[in-house]
Amino acid sequence: MKTALLLVASLLLCTSAWAAVPSSINNDDSCDIKVGPAATLLLPYFEVDPNPKVQGQTTLFTITNVTRYPQIAHVTLWTDWAFPVLSFNLFLTGYDVQAINLYDVIVRGVIAPPSGTTPATTPGVLSAPGGNLRTALDCASNPSLLPASLINALRSALTTGVFNPGGAVKACSTAGGVHANAMGYATIDVVANCTNLLPTDPAYYTTDLLFDNVLIGDYQQIGANPAGTGLRSTFDAAGNPMVHIRATPEGGSAGSNVPTGLPYTFYDRYTPAFMRTIDRRQPLPSSFAARYIQGGLGALATNLTIWREGHDVSGASCASFLNNGPMDTGELVRFDEHENPSAYGCSVGSPEGCNSYPYLSATSATASASYVYPPFYGSDAGGWMYLNLNNGGDRRYSSQANLAPTGSTTTAGPRPSQNWVTISLFGTVAGSRMTAEMDAAPLGNGCSPAAFQLFEGIYSRSPAPGKPPLGPAGGVFVCPPGTTLTDGTTTLCAGTNVNPNP
Repeated sequence: MKTALLLVASLLLCTSAWAAVPSSINNDDSCDIKVGPAATLLLPYFEVDPNPKVQGQTTLFTITNVTRYPQIAHVTLWTDWAFPVLSFNLFLTGYDVQAINLYDVIVRGVIAPPSGTTPATTPGVLSAPGGNLRTALDCASNPSLLPASLINALRSALTTGVFNPGGAVKACSTAGGVHANAMGYATIDVVANCTNLLPTDPAYYTTDLLFDNVLIGDYQQIGANPAGTGLRSTFDAAGNPMVHIRATPEGGSAGSNVPTGLPYTFYDRYTPAFMRTIDRRQPLPSSFAARYIQGGLGALATNLTIWREGHDVSGASCASFLNNGPMDTGELVRFDEHENPSAYGCSVGSPEGCNSYPYLSATSATASASYVYPPFYGSDAGGWMYLNLNNGGDRRYSSQANLAPTGSTTTAGPRPSQNWVTISLFGTVAGSRMTAEMDAAPLGNGCSPAAFQLFEGIYSRSPAPGKPPLGPAGGVFVCPPGTTLTDGTTTLCAGTNVNPNP
């Protein structure tokens, strides 16, 4: 009996020790982003025609609570220079689904018509009481109609970059870029309370933000237009899942500072200095492979919609948001269908290590035929882009030491910046206007170090000698036992695929 008790005690100790091991961040582990229940949803780009007389182009998004417990989804709208201009809350009963038309919000000032979302909503028979709802009283006053002064300030900020709602709210004349349509991005977080706090406020992380992976979401772009291609026709619609960002580890009350194995987090630049990884949300990658099609008999076109992490920090001055407009890109390489490359890279000898051309703001939609991307040669109707979108980072905001590999010139800051890319394909075939939307393929994840630079100079068609090739992050391949793989004298893989813990 004593032996059995010792064995049980030994097993319990082993289990406790195993549970105490931090989550892995090797290559494709806890940093990988997938479409699954998440604590934060990112709508990487929206575009709305602000004309109040006729609804033109608009963006819809839908949030679903996949649990039986009520949840509060906190929505923040940001300009294309990452300036937060509006927050509102959506109360979701168990298994609830809520659709939002951003035309309603930005032009009409209406949230979830006809009456908004409050705890007065009649729950379904499978919906349970309780859950993450810490207080229902503040959710009972969720507004369904925004004041006219706020609507005007919101529309101005998203089209001209001038935000001036009046009252005690501080105005800013450099909140975003200038464009005819309202453009920006949105974040949707699981929270404990219905408040108006913004993710730029440190109190948001200590009092509101939760860590339960319970939301899924999607979006549709209605009447999208191939940007900068000369094609004036709009297309009916395209849709895609939002970016699903999980909290790792999951669960806990607002303000709970649970250790995480993540090197930094999605809200890294906004979290309080004394608890930098408190949001526990997965960071996003910096390098992507994006398919494109342009030209051909159907006048095919591709938009690359890109969300990028800005340089601004919590409490930053209005002028600092200028830094989120034209931001550096590490390296852009275009391949045609015959594998011919052309590239925009970093200039040799730049004091910052990378002073690349061109620049992209915190969110944008640009045509693959745009000057933003390297020139297109030959008669091919397509190919793919290698996008190293690292903006160089910023030592003012990151919780991490330098993650760049030795000898890398792609980052001047402490870690690669976060990004996300979606691809919109447009075409007219036999009179039918068609669109398709998909995510670009990440070539690493938020735990991957900054990518090496292959092409040197502002513009180049030949790679620099001795530089490592473009490819997925994660180091060398693993060879099966008894085999080798080399490129000349360079070993391309090491180790074996034998399970070390059978």
